Amino acid sequence: MNKTVQNVKNSLKFKAQEKEGILSVKIGVKKFSLPVKARMISGDEYLFLSFPASSELYRVTSKDLDPMDKEEDATEAFNVLNTGKKRGRRRGGSVEMPDELAAALRAIPSGYKLGYNADGSPKLVRSRQRTKK
Repeated sequence: MNKTVQNVKNSLKFKAQEKEGILSVKIGVKKFSLPVKARMISGDEYLFLSFPASSELYRVTSKDLDPMDKEEDATEAFNVLNTGKKRGRRRGGSVEMPDELAAALRAIPSGYKLGYNADGSPKLVRSRQRTKK
């Protein structure tokens, strides 16, 4: 589904980190930070900039920022700038289990688990049955 620039701006507005002192103005030889909070996300080819009153989506080309037209397709910009949420933990590659170990684990009866004696020898232990409170 194609996303318009306006749709992308609306969805990125609250995902961007708010930063203070991002804008400055030079008067004479002195540089002053403007007391404006802005939200910004930048990628290799795109920049999203949002102020409390407005926001804009720019395309970065040869060291210039070109504002994107409101009705232009911005699906690629959205995919680059929207990192998404990371959920759960990353699992490594699959581990191969030897056939003997897999057969031994299948041989454990239902309602039991593998435990160890004080001397370290394995034994079957009845699984704990938890009840709802």
